[in-house]
Amino acid sequence: MKNIAFYIASRYLLSKKGSTAVTFITWLAVGAMTVAVTAMFVIISVFSGLEDLNKDLISNLHADLTIKSSSGKTIKNLNNIDEILKKDKEISSFSKVIEEKIYISYNGKGDIAYLRGVDSAYTKVNPIDKDVFYGSYPSFDYSNEVLMENSLDNRLSIPVASSSNYATLFMPKPGTGIINKEEDIYNKKDILVTGVFPGKDQLDNYIISPIELTEELLSLPKNSAYQIVIKLKNPDNTDAVKQKLLSSLGKNIEIKTKEEENAAFWKMINTEKLFIYLIFALVIFITTFNLAGAIIILQLDKKEQAKSLISLGFPLSHLRRIYFYTGGLIVILGIISGLILGTALCYFQLYTEFFKANETLPFPVRIVGKNYFTVAITASLFGFIISWVFSKISKEYITKN
Repeated sequence: MKNIAFYIASRYLLSKKGSTAVTFITWLAVGAMTVAVTAMFVIISVFSGLEDLNKDLISNLHADLTIKSSSGKTIKNLNNIDEILKKDKEISSFSKVIEEKIYISYNGKGDIAYLRGVDSAYTKVNPIDKDVFYGSYPSFDYSNEVLMENSLDNRLSIPVASSSNYATLFMPKPGTGIINKEEDIYNKKDILVTGVFPGKDQLDNYIISPIELTEELLSLPKNSAYQIVIKLKNPDNTDAVKQKLLSSLGKNIEIKTKEEENAAFWKMINTEKLFIYLIFALVIFITTFNLAGAIIILQLDKKEQAKSLISLGFPLSHLRRIYFYTGGLIVILGIISGLILGTALCYFQLYTEFFKANETLPFPVRIVGKNYFTVAITASLFGFIISWVFSKISKEYITKN
């Protein structure tokens, strides 16, 4: 009986004979489901691409793990921490960092910027030297050689790698008392820009310098650090390495992963993705009412056939299964065709970069298996529920004149 119900349902859907209205409404429901599934799959794939793009944008901002002091800015017992990190086989490289806001001035122009002082191992954690598109990364032979973010350099019009053109950094001095001379207000240092790099919106107004320059401007002792950034051999072990370091480094230390350093940013991205998913889930839910219409039209058109089947002893439950299977086949056809069309559109964008977010940036797309699963489950859930609800035809409806 079950096979008979499925056979009849497939004949209703695929047979070329029958009512033109039923055929039109049925394939209209398939087309509507296809369009809705395609749209949802493409949008979710774009958001997956945006996640990768955002990871690239913040890759120069945070390392796999970042160690900070929980009691003040400067990390205490730095030598002991160095020894522990060197012995950890999970750690590929680590670097000391001091970051602070400063004022930069050149040729009558000034701006507020972020000065990130790093040691020579920094490029092993964050290969920012590969992003330098003009000039070169500082050699670390001199403490006043710096790498500058492109938009900041352009605003101040600072020549690159010019031995006769120096900008000046100003760092306010902490303390109290009467100010008698200029040196009581701030420390200052002339710098030479050796190269520029793109900030990618995440490193706007940044200056990368040897850590000795920040120590001098902040009047810190040598071998100081506000942060220690760590690159792991296997980033998948981030949480396990974090817990191990927390137990071995003792008190007054906090360790954050890359995701925790950007918690607000990722919360915003995930919230946007959730709202987009809910919106397109609603679109699919509304689309399934075409499916309801197709089932109702089918019931009206095939009423005489249903009456004949009931008269021949065909169970009502199996008659309902015919309508449920018909709706299910419409849903399955819509999902399969929608996912195929969505995949084709995504590959078209990947290879042609036809659709642009702006003049230079194409919409990013990433095709992943979980997107297929998410879209298929969402469409199936709504589709099969609607099919089940509208297949509940009564015997009185069939037998009455």
